[in-house]
Amino acid sequence: MSTVTFGIVPGYGEKLHAALGYSGAVRVDDRVEISGQAGVDDDLAIPDALEDEIVQAFDNVERALATVGATWQDVIHVNSYHKVAPGDDAIGEDHNRVMAEQFRRRLNGRAPIWTETGVTVLGLAAMRVEIRVTAILGSGN
Repeated sequence: MSTVTFGIVPGYGEKLHAALGYSGAVRVDDRVEISGQAGVDDDLAIPDALEDEIVQAFDNVERALATVGATWQDVIHVNSYHKVAPGDDAIGEDHNRVMAEQFRRRLNGRAPIWTETGVTVLGLAAMRVEIRVTAILGSGN
């Protein structure tokens, strides 16, 4: 039988859990899945600058992973969702540059698979990015 553990991020995650009834992470044995993480602070405020929002989303992925004993070094798959204007045919270079910088900074050469999707809306009106990951504990060793 599998062991299942749910994680709720202190701060913003507790607020979302109370309001919407979901957890930020789940661990099943050595596999971890997290819900999409926005670039919000603990008061659910979104930075004005896109770069700051993406960095905060990466920080929040790290926080969600930690609730179930994982780190960025365990990540094997990244899904990112980027707000684009209706009719845009690509995700902007401003998004890609910061995403790549954060991958390099946090993954120390590890290269998980990445699916990047452009969307016209996200969970909060001001959001421009959301990141979710899959991790396997110990896979980064």
